[in-house]
Amino acid sequence: QVQLVESGGGLVQPGGSLRLSCAAASGFTFSQYIAKWYRQAPGKERELVATISAAGGSTDYAHSVLGRFTISRDNAKNTLYLQMNSLKPVDTGVYYCNAGIYWGQGTQVTVSS
Repeated sequence: QVQLVESGGGLVQPGGSLRLSCAAASGFTFSQYIAKWYRQAPGKERELVATISAAGGSTDYAHSVLGRFTISRDNAKNTLYLQMNSLKPVDTGVYYCNAGIYWGQGTQVTVSS
């Protein structure tokens, strides 16, 4: 069973920053997968936030986070990242990483004053 483990969530004030990490288990060929970050706000469907190609050379973002969030990866460390700046209350939700058919358990991000 492949494990993806997110970390880095928490409570932050509007305008603040957080960096999420998603560590893949050793032995998982993480570098072969397109990787994605999703989020799910209370009472809403899960939505795609950002995508990065297997080698990391290409990225794509939801319009709502463009210019504020940056997705990156370190394949040598089997780790995916999401740098989130200028956070807004609407960014609140559980953030999940995804690679192929594999999902992490999620990490809570709360943006509130």
